[in-house]
Amino acid sequence: MSTVFLIVFVDLIGFGMVLPLLPLYGHRYGASSLLLGLLLGSYSFMQFIFAPLWGRLSDRRGRRPILLIALAGQALGYLLFGLARGLAVLFVSRILAGICAANIATAQAVVADITPAEQRARGMGLIGAAFGLGFILGPAFGGLLLQIGPTWPGLAAAALSTTALILTWLRLPETLARREPTPPQHRAPLKALLGGLRIPGLGGVILMGFLLTLAFSGLESTFALLVDQHYHFTPRAIGLTFAYLGILSALIQAGLIGRLSARFGERALVVFGLGLTAVGMAIIPAAPNATALLGLLPILAIGMGLTSPALSALASRLAPAGAQGGTLGAYQSAASLARIVGPVWAATGYSGLSHWWPFLTGAGWIALAWLIALTLVSD
Repeated sequence: MSTVFLIVFVDLIGFGMVLPLLPLYGHRYGASSLLLGLLLGSYSFMQFIFAPLWGRLSDRRGRRPILLIALAGQALGYLLFGLARGLAVLFVSRILAGICAANIATAQAVVADITPAEQRARGMGLIGAAFGLGFILGPAFGGLLLQIGPTWPGLAAAALSTTALILTWLRLPETLARREPTPPQHRAPLKALLGGLRIPGLGGVILMGFLLTLAFSGLESTFALLVDQHYHFTPRAIGLTFAYLGILSALIQAGLIGRLSARFGERALVVFGLGLTAVGMAIIPAAPNATALLGLLPILAIGMGLTSPALSALASRLAPAGAQGGTLGAYQSAASLARIVGPVWAATGYSGLSHWWPFLTGAGWIALAWLIALTLVSD
């Protein structure tokens, strides 16, 4: 488990270093608004297509080789990002990284392989904490390296993914139990996703994950605008606020989720966490000043910290026998689809209607997920 945590943490620092710089690099190379949107969405679109495929391959061929391929591909993508001198290479770097974005779903499948069902939420919480901590530190390191030169963030991210690759090669054994190989299933991503939705119980979990990611990706894409325009945060304060959110959520996922899950169960945590997240998202733009805003943000962070690992654990527990990777790949594919739609929906409403739009509609999406969670609990 510590090896998986370290692999995800190291790799996500690199991911966090590169992602916030994409708009800056796109503008530097003359991207229009449309091209910039396509550049930002290309990673998630490729992940949407390929995540179920990698998941099913990991069920057939093992977790370790898929992680090695994913990390090698992402290292190459980051290297191209660092060496890019035009939009074409930037697009190639993001498309390649998206195609090879199998590390999170496969790491979750490793956790499912090595943990009993009653400890699954704690394991998923550690993956979520590694993800959150890496994503907190990444932008800070990326900003520092950008001051040295434009190639440095991409090269450093490639070095970090290479480090994660070496850690996987040296320290991570195969965790998939040996069994007779299953026949390959070649299904389009939408068919794979719809297949997961038809599995009793699992469909509701995937739909809740989609709605939660849809709302939160919309918040992520407009929160900086909100605090800049309405609370007059400096760029440094915006970065620190994101770090504040991430640290709170990571503390919940790493420190409390296991004990809370053992006591109350994943379904109860999902219901409570979704309710808390919906309330937190709805009241954010109502804060009268910056101090009040910082006081309200823990409601959102705690809700997300409870909900995300509990949903991943439920998806793993409801997966058919021998299909952990495919199921978690479908779950990540739904999240990728939400990350494509969410920023467009949120940014369009923010600029065209009101700064309340992303937060109130996001709270509505999460409230719908909460109603779905209530039906799961009643089952």
